[in-house]
Amino acid sequence: MSRFRSVAVVGSLAAALLLTSCANNSASTSGSRSVALKKIPAKVSADTTLTVGAPILKVALELSGQIDKLPFKVKWANISGGPQCSEAFRADALDICSAAEIPSINAHWTGLDTKLVGAEFRKDPIADPIYELGIAPGAGIKKLSDLRGKKIAYSPGQAQGALVLRILKKAGLSKQDVKLVELASTGDVFPTALGNHQVDAAPIAGVNIKRYLTKYGRDGATTIRHGLRDDPGHLWALTDAVADAQKSAAIKELIRFWARAEVWIDAHPKQWIEGYYVKDQGLSREDGEYLVAHAGHPVFPASWSGAIKRQQQTVDLLAKEQKHKRFDAGILFDRRYERVAADALADGGGEQA
Repeated sequence: MSRFRSVAVVGSLAAALLLTSCANNSASTSGSRSVALKKIPAKVSADTTLTVGAPILKVALELSGQIDKLPFKVKWANISGGPQCSEAFRADALDICSAAEIPSINAHWTGLDTKLVGAEFRKDPIADPIYELGIAPGAGIKKLSDLRGKKIAYSPGQAQGALVLRILKKAGLSKQDVKLVELASTGDVFPTALGNHQVDAAPIAGVNIKRYLTKYGRDGATTIRHGLRDDPGHLWALTDAVADAQKSAAIKELIRFWARAEVWIDAHPKQWIEGYYVKDQGLSREDGEYLVAHAGHPVFPASWSGAIKRQQQTVDLLAKEQKHKRFDAGILFDRRYERVAADALADGGGEQA
């Protein structure tokens, strides 16, 4: 989710895991089975079990006192994001997780059948971006057009990779005008590459922005705003899960709790800083305050038309730049869940988790 992606990843994923999640030009694409006509039961059985990869949601529900109110059983998996979730989906070890928009696109291109069941954005994505473009000391980059001829960190299978392509397009540049350096965008890999002059520019997020400027600012390190939307966040499910009657009902309930949890986080910054950033993640209170100040405010649209249009633009861009077959982005969205989050908040649950 946009907020769920605001923390720098702690630890690193194995290279093989990242490569598996990246789009593979030779892989067959998924049939994207339609579930639109399947009816979601009005009530979920208490015996139904969902395996959920959304560690931050788990903490939010614990802190807000709502975790025991889930009307079904949950197995919490300590994974989130595209690479880990893709692997777990393929192993049939996960039903739903939190991720950005790129993993579902790559899943389609690599034959993994999934659906987006929840969509979250930031109220002002330009003022409160997830990523800033980190600039290496002495790189001489003051504006986006200065990227011509520069080395840019690039992770083709993740949100940062798509953002780099969008930045180049905005600057009127092509991949041939720069040197893309493929790196895994985990932990502090990008900030370290910047500091070591391995690359001249790299998209960095969350506390990595603060730490990068603190560590290398005296040497001339800077960041610049890209001025693009980079905020899509989703609940992402295996199609087999949403096709199952009872699991589909459980997912509907989970979306309600998720939306209310996000609003609770936004309304309770002190509790979130102390309970999540400090106690759960081991960050300093100062780091937590920085992350909260730059997180923006969550928005859950009642219509996904805009989200699908933007997703289509991303599909088209990646298809062109990474030599994939274009497809209709609408097939990635399970629109049976389109209004669930917005309706949960409209029902007076805005201050509930």
